[in-house]
Amino acid sequence: MWQFVKYSLATVVGLFLFAIVSLLLLAGVGAAMGSSDEVYDLKDNSVLKLDLNRPIVENATTEDNPFAAITDLYFAPPENLGLIQVLSALERAKVDPKIKGIYLDASYPIAGYAQLSEIREAIQKFQKSGKFVYAYANSYTEKGYYISSVADKTYLNPNGLLDFNGISVQYSFYKKALDKLEIEPLVFRVGTYKSAVEPFIREDMSEENKAQTSSFLQSINTYVFDKIARSKNIPVRKLDQIADSLQAFEPASAEKLGMVKQGYWDEFEVLLKKASGEKEKINYVSLNHYLQAKNPIDEVEGKDRIAVLVAEGEISGTRASEGNIGSDDFVKELKKLRESKSVKAIVLRIDSPGGSSLASDIMWREIELTKKVKPIISSMSNYAASGGYYMAMGTDVIVAQPTTITGSIGIFAAWFNVDNFLKNTMGITQDHVNTHANSNFMTSAGALTDFQKSVVQNSVNKGYLSFTTKAAAGRKMTLQRLQSLAGGRVWTGAQAKQIGLVDELGGLDKAIEIAAAKVKLKPGTYKVSVYPKAKSFVDELLNSATSETSLSERLLAKNIPWASSVLEVNRWKKREGFLAMMPYLMEFE
Repeated sequence: MWQFVKYSLATVVGLFLFAIVSLLLLAGVGAAMGSSDEVYDLKDNSVLKLDLNRPIVENATTEDNPFAAITDLYFAPPENLGLIQVLSALERAKVDPKIKGIYLDASYPIAGYAQLSEIREAIQKFQKSGKFVYAYANSYTEKGYYISSVADKTYLNPNGLLDFNGISVQYSFYKKALDKLEIEPLVFRVGTYKSAVEPFIREDMSEENKAQTSSFLQSINTYVFDKIARSKNIPVRKLDQIADSLQAFEPASAEKLGMVKQGYWDEFEVLLKKASGEKEKINYVSLNHYLQAKNPIDEVEGKDRIAVLVAEGEISGTRASEGNIGSDDFVKELKKLRESKSVKAIVLRIDSPGGSSLASDIMWREIELTKKVKPIISSMSNYAASGGYYMAMGTDVIVAQPTTITGSIGIFAAWFNVDNFLKNTMGITQDHVNTHANSNFMTSAGALTDFQKSVVQNSVNKGYLSFTTKAAAGRKMTLQRLQSLAGGRVWTGAQAKQIGLVDELGGLDKAIEIAAAKVKLKPGTYKVSVYPKAKSFVDELLNSATSETSLSERLLAKNIPWASSVLEVNRWKKREGFLAMMPYLMEFE
């Protein structure tokens, strides 16, 4: 019944929106086509406005949103910011004589610490050119202050707030709700730390999960506080005291501590005008417009390329869903790069918490085949855990940020017995006719026999052995040593480097340098090409408007307070087979 209602709703809403989208696209496509070949006229004494208050993904279009004036469209895709595009702009801007400096707007960046660290490092390289970097916000989140602290001057509205109290994560547990609904979760896992199933079988975190979470949180916090300490010339011990006592919460106190400068926007603009050399009006240039301006860096001649293949999102199965990784698409893309004569080496850029173990293994196999033909280097972003690590372990070299979340080498499966829920709550009963003893094995939402449970657990055990054996071979470790680091445990990039799960610490640029060195390409003699190509805004809008998931779920999320829980359950329903997935997709606060 729910499926019928859901699909009916999607169809009705889709037909209604189709007419609206069609009209919008006629205007949008025309505008996009008319401006696609234009070169932005960059003025002298320009200030690059780096607005990080958007979802940051690995690769995104630089086209302007033709519907920016029409706000709150239910079917419109988010205006994502591409990390690769940000890094490119900063690389160009540091040698561009028309760029005088950067105005950094990072009140509440929607990104992981690894991505923010990569941007922060690029900003520091920009500062070495002698140009200024000024930051301003009405309030700062923890992440916002982390990246804004790199600025030469970090300004805060006198009536704003500074959220500086250390990093935390919060998990939700559904056991009591499942008990009330008479839904029995059946879980199969290998590894003390493989805690992705804990929300369904516990009311709180296990001691093992608390230990690993505390360990990687402290590792990230240590790195972040060290970077802030160096930028603001405040000892780490003092920063710990400030965080514990919330001393920086009020702008006046934060200023006395040397963390920010107080000022209103008009006062901040006076400083920007002076720094940029403009008396009347500041020549702001957005990221998208700047990347459409003439590139100050001469184009590399020749055909040699380093390919960056982006693998971003949950590994949803063999066929990718919107925003996720599917092994079919990945294999097709990687095979093209392997067979391309102009591509000399490949950098695999991973931002994934894992997912389908089958799809992970299929992609690992293709990586192994590629490694026999040309070098392939892993570059880990926010996450390269479980299935994400499965991909990385087959590459020649693994590069991670110190704040990357990785490891979680393990396999699990989950099954929900909803017989009592259907019977006692919904008034629905089920009956079966089978030709053999186990004909309905894992085809109904009922209980499993002890024998059936043993079959599933044996498969999980075999999957874990396969995972760890391949990981041990990739890391050139004994199986015993690798399994002592596995068990589903999560590590940061810094920790993984110490124990041998990661080779180098650094960002995408570091991975590209290693790839180039492997094939003896000197800097400035090769091009870097990113795959798959970022979708245009019009493509994103079409996908969003015609997607049943996008329409129905976005409408739910915007209008029903508890919809996020429904969507999380729906995500679990879509996952196929056994899973190589980290404990949670964590949001650090």
